[in-house]
Amino acid sequence: MADNEQQGNPMPQSSDHPQKKKKWASYIMAFVIFLTVIILLFIFTVMKFRTPKFHMRPSNSFDTFDVQPSTPSFNMRLNAQLGVRNTNFGPFKYDSTAITFYYRGIEVGCATVPESKVNFLSTKKVNVPVDLVMPTTLACSEDLISDLNSGILPLTSQSKLNGNVEIIFLFKKNRTADMNCTMEVNIAIEELQNIKCK
Repeated sequence: MADNEQQGNPMPQSSDHPQKKKKWASYIMAFVIFLTVIILLFIFTVMKFRTPKFHMRPSNSFDTFDVQPSTPSFNMRLNAQLGVRNTNFGPFKYDSTAITFYYRGIEVGCATVPESKVNFLSTKKVNVPVDLVMPTTLACSEDLISDLNSGILPLTSQSKLNGNVEIIFLFKKNRTADMNCTMEVNIAIEELQNIKCK
């Protein structure tokens, strides 16, 4: 009789199995969320193509410096220190280009920037010698006479650096870095100062 009672009352099933399923499901969900965040960070940081910066650096010097306020005239050789800043997670390869210097919109010098490459997350320093010579069209310029007598010669520089950024050896995109800088030649101390680039 006791045996019949035991057979008629089966043991209750353990609830551990459904709990384990829920636990694994939560682990998988957390992993998927983590993986999604990593992929989004990769897309919006590593895979984002940024335009490099092209500018004049403050450490410039003159090899020759001949400025005559009374004439007026100027003839200088500038060792222009340029910088190409690459903030991409891949190298930036650029073609050779020209950099042009102007005095109040009139060209006074031009030089070639040779082709090269900037490694990822780095800045490349480029030294370019350029002759700054007063053109004959400025021989009777009242602005030039006034500027030379004041001891400050305002100049601007412009250039475009065309190239492409390559990320993880698979993805390439063309980028153009523009230079547009203003500066002043301090005649008394023979220095280039107040360099500002957009």
